[in-house]
Parts: sequence; C-alpha cells; structure tokens
Amino acid sequence: MSTEQSQKTKYSVLDLAVITEGQRPSEAIQNNRDLAQYIEKLGYTRFWMAEHHNMENIASSATSVLIGHVAEATESLRIGSGGIMLPNHSPLIIAEQFGTLATLYPDRIDLGLGRAPGTDQATAHEIRPDRMKAVHNFPDNIKKLQHYFSPDGSPNGIRAIPGQGTKVPLWVLGSSTDSAHLAAEMGLPYAFASHFAPQQLFAALQVYRDNFQPSDQLDAPYAMPCINIVAADTDEEAEWLATSLKQMFMGVVTGERSPMPPPVDDMSGLWTPRQRAAVRQMLSCSFIGSKETIKQELSGFLDETQADEIMIASYLYDHEKRRKSHRLFAELMKEI
Repeated sequence: MSTEQSQKTKYSVLDLAVITEGQRPSEAIQNNRDLAQYIEKLGYTRFWMAEHHNMENIASSATSVLIGHVAEATESLRIGSGGIMLPNHSPLIIAEQFGTLATLYPDRIDLGLGRAPGTDQATAHEIRPDRMKAVHNFPDNIKKLQHYFSPDGSPNGIRAIPGQGTKVPLWVLGSSTDSAHLAAEMGLPYAFASHFAPQQLFAALQVYRDNFQPSDQLDAPYAMPCINIVAADTDEEAEWLATSLKQMFMGVVTGERSPMPPPVDDMSGLWTPRQRAAVRQMLSCSFIGSKETIKQELSGFLDETQADEIMIASYLYDHEKRRKSHRLFAELMKEI
C-alpha cells in the first residue's frame, strides 16, 4: 500500500447494538455506547448504527434515538446512521429528527440512507403498507431532505424545525451498481455494504467514480466500503471468536435471527454444506486473524478498492474481546 493512500484512509465503525445469548437489550445498548466512547480515543472517525426491525439479535431499531444516546456520551466522534431506511419514513420526520440531533451536536451527525426495508417483508408492510411506492421515490425523497437541511428550506414552504440550515451530510448506502449510479448522479459520498453483500463491490466502485458529478456537498467521489473484522492476539483465537459471526450470518441464511451465540470449537455440525457456502460468500470481505495477518490482507484490499475510508463491523460475543478487536484494528491502521 502506498504512503499516500495509507495517509488518507480513515477508519470508522458500524455497530448494531447486537444482542448476545442471555443478554437484555439494555445491556446491548450500553455496550454500544461504551464501544463508541472507547473507539473515540483510538482515532476512529465515525460511529454508525443501522435500522433493523423485528430481529431478536439487534437493538438499534430506533436508530435516531440511539444516535442521540451515543452522541451525548462522546465529544468529537461523528455519530450517524448506516443507515436510516428512508422508504420506511416521511422525509420531513427524518429531517426533523436529524436536524434536532445536528442542533444538539453540531458538525457531528451523519445521515446514511438506504432503500432496503431492514427487515422481512411482513414486518416492512407493518411499518409502511405503501412502502414500495416510497422505494420508487427514493431519489426524490433524498432531494427533499437536501431541501429541508438547506438554509432556504423546502421550495413548497414546509420547513424542518429544527433542521433547516443544519446541512446534515447525506450518504447513499448500497450493495449494487444501482446505488452507485444514484450516489454518483447526486454527488454524495457512497458507503458499500461489502460486510454482507460483497458481490458487486468493485463494479459499484467503478460505476460510482466513473459517473460522479460534483455537488454542493462533495467535490470529488468519496467511497467507504464496510468490512468485517475479528482481530485477536493469534490467528487461532480470532478464528475461534469468529464462529459467533458465522453463526449469526447462518441465521441470516436460514431466517433465524436469534441472539448471537458464543463461539464454538467446531462449526461442522451446525450448518449444511449449502449454508456454509452461502455464509462464506457473504463473508468474503472479512478479515480474521492476528494484527499482522489482518494487516497483510487488508493492505491489498485497500490498494484494490482505493477506499477513502474503511468502516468495520466487529461482531464478537464477548464485549471485552470486541473492544480489543477494535483496538488492534486501530493499531494496524496506523502501521500500514
């Protein structure tokens, strides 16, 4: 990896307030806030949470509420959504929520926007029966948000108060070339969900950079892929810890979103060959091992993607091991 690239690659965290076996949601939320306080001291740029619904293993459903909870406990870390699933909501309500957050915590709030439901179809229908119409209006609703956050407010005279004039930075989130085209056309920073949907990563990054149009928010393309990290003192320990991650993603494949289980010594009896292949494909942008092992592998990934920033998800059963994984990652990012 070139010196120039390493100097400009920032690093950030995605944390879903994951609920582990035997844990109460309140404990997962407290760990989420504790992790933000911890990584703020390690040089991370931002800390994002994501909107998910009807999942026993994720406590970040009320994302804007948690953003305020974490922002209040930190000082300089950027706090945001990775993301808010905009078709679930009225753009005005989101503008008011994030405008309020930006008023309370100036220049620290990010608004990452996705168009997926963040849940199963039955739950998505319960959230908003006309959701598919809102999906088609996703680009227009992003423009509405831009108006609400601008000093002039919306052209139809409806204003977000608080919100107007806060200029909350918007991000487009995605896992396909469709989202890349949209981010490029609107001149917005682009976060790619390669931590669970890596198939179109490189194609999407090329589309985004080739088609980028400068905007009032951004002069040049800015891309941030998300990856999974499980770092430990040894490769063997990291592989053992990562069995919790693999079991959690097996739940994604089977539809069983149970609280995250503890590590196991052997996964062979827990999944079928087809489930194993599906999980491995989803986790192909995962870096598991000692600091030195991850450093060697990640250097090549950063060279290939030319990422402006990297966001990590570190799903570990034990909270202290999770903190340590984030510390080791921060250390290796300072070395490459």
